[in-house]
Amino acid sequence: MQLRTVSELLTQDIILPEVEIKGWVRTFRANRFIALNDGSTINNIQCVVDFENFDEALLKRVTTGAAIHVKGELIESQGKGQKVEIKVSALTVLGDSDPETYPIQPKKHSFEFLRENAHLRTRTSTFSAVMRLRSALSFAIHKYFNDNGFYYTHTPIITGSDAEGAGEMFKVSSLDAKNPPLNEKGEIDYTKDFFGKETNLTVSGQLEAETYAMSLGKVYTFGPTFRAENSNTSRHLAEFWMIEPEVAFMDLAGNMDLAEDFMKSVITYVLDNNREDLEFLDKRLQDEEKSKPQAERSEMSLIEKLNFVTDNNFKRVSYTEAIDILRNSKPNKKKKFKYPINEWGTDLQSEHERFLVEKHFKCPVILFDYPANIKAFYMRLNDDEKTVRAMDILFPGIGEIVGGAQREERLDVLKERMAAINIPEEELWWYLDLRKFGTAVHSGFGLGFERLVMFATGMSNIRDVIPFPRTPQNAEF
Repeated sequence: MQLRTVSELLTQDIILPEVEIKGWVRTFRANRFIALNDGSTINNIQCVVDFENFDEALLKRVTTGAAIHVKGELIESQGKGQKVEIKVSALTVLGDSDPETYPIQPKKHSFEFLRENAHLRTRTSTFSAVMRLRSALSFAIHKYFNDNGFYYTHTPIITGSDAEGAGEMFKVSSLDAKNPPLNEKGEIDYTKDFFGKETNLTVSGQLEAETYAMSLGKVYTFGPTFRAENSNTSRHLAEFWMIEPEVAFMDLAGNMDLAEDFMKSVITYVLDNNREDLEFLDKRLQDEEKSKPQAERSEMSLIEKLNFVTDNNFKRVSYTEAIDILRNSKPNKKKKFKYPINEWGTDLQSEHERFLVEKHFKCPVILFDYPANIKAFYMRLNDDEKTVRAMDILFPGIGEIVGGAQREERLDVLKERMAAINIPEEELWWYLDLRKFGTAVHSGFGLGFERLVMFATGMSNIRDVIPFPRTPQNAEF
C-alpha cells in the first residue's frame, strides 16, 4: 500500500478501498473524529474511528501533536466541511504528545508566544501556510533566473569589504577575545587573526556578483546576509536572505524592465500554485483588519494586493517629479505626513512611498535618478553630477521592496566617489580592476527575500516569515 499525503487524498474524486497516511493530530473530538495534518496542505483530513473496535488505551494516546499512522478506506464524507474522509481500520501512535505540556494547543496563540516556540509554530495553520509560500517563492525565484539564462553565483559570507558603507557588520575572528594580540599602536593586530586581516559577515553579495557578471554576463546571488543593526522594529532582522542579480551591458532602463518582469513572475507563480494558502492568509488578514480603526485598515485584501502588482504596469517616475508631487500633496500641505517634504534631496519614508503607490498613481511605482548624496558610491553618476542612476520599486502596503542601480563603470569617477567617503582604493582594488580591464555598462538590483515573503503572505512582522529569526538579544534555536 502506497503512503499518501493529505494533499493527494483531498483532491481524490474516487473512493479508494485502501489508503495509508502519516501525520500529526490537530484535534481528536468525541473519541471519534481525528483531524490529521502532514504539512502538505493547509487543510486537515478527517479520520473517523469506530471507538468500539479500538483499544481504549490506544485512543487515549491520540492527543493534539501526536504523530500517528492511519490505514483505512477513503470514502465520501458523511458530514459537512470535507468531500472525503478516511474510515480507519488500523491506527498506530508513532510518537506521543503530552497534552499537559504540548504548547501548540487547538486555540488562538499570539505571534509573540509562537516566536518563543518557533520550533513548533509550523504545526499551526498560519505558519505552515507562510512557510509553504516562502518555499514556493524561493523556487519561483530560481526558476525565473534559470529560465532567463542567469547563472547562480555563491558569493562569500565572510568578507573584508563593506558593500553598503554602513559599518554595522558582525566581526569574524578567531583571536582570543580576552587577550587579543596588539600592534605597536596598542590596537588589535588583525594580521595575527585567521584571515590575516579584519573580516566580517557580509551585508551584500553585490560587489562580488558584479565581478561574475563582467565575465558570465548574467548572474544572481540568493544567500544569507547579516547586519549588526541594534533595531527591534517589525522590519529588521540581523540575519536575512538577499536576491541580487547583476547583468553586463544592461543600462538603467533594462534594469527596470528586468525587475518589473521578475517581480510579476514570482508573484504570479504563487497566485497560480499556492491558492489555498493565500486564501487562508487573506481571510486571516481580513479578520485582523476588522479589529483596527477604519482609518488604519488596508483598502485592498492580500490577494487584491498581489493582483495589483501582476495586473498593472509599473509607473516610472523620477525622484525629482516624485518630490514635486509629494510637496504639493494634500497630506503634506495639511501636515499629515509624519516626515514633511520640504526640499529636494530628502530621503523618502515609507509613508511617502505608499502615498505615491496607493493614492496618487494607484499602481506599483519605480522611482529613479535619486540624489547622489543619499545613495551608494557604486551607483552611476548622471551628467548633472547631482543624481545617480538608482531605482527603487514601491509596492502597496510596504513601500520600497527592490533597490537597484546602473553601476558606475568609469574608473576615474568611481575613484572620486570612493575618495569622497573615505573608502581606501586598496580595500577594493579588485572592484576597481573591473573598470580597468574591459569595463562596460552594467546594472543590478537587490531584493530582501523576507520583505517579499511579508508582502506575499500579509504578515506584518518580519520575524514571522523566517524560520528562526535572529534579532538583538535573540539567537534562540
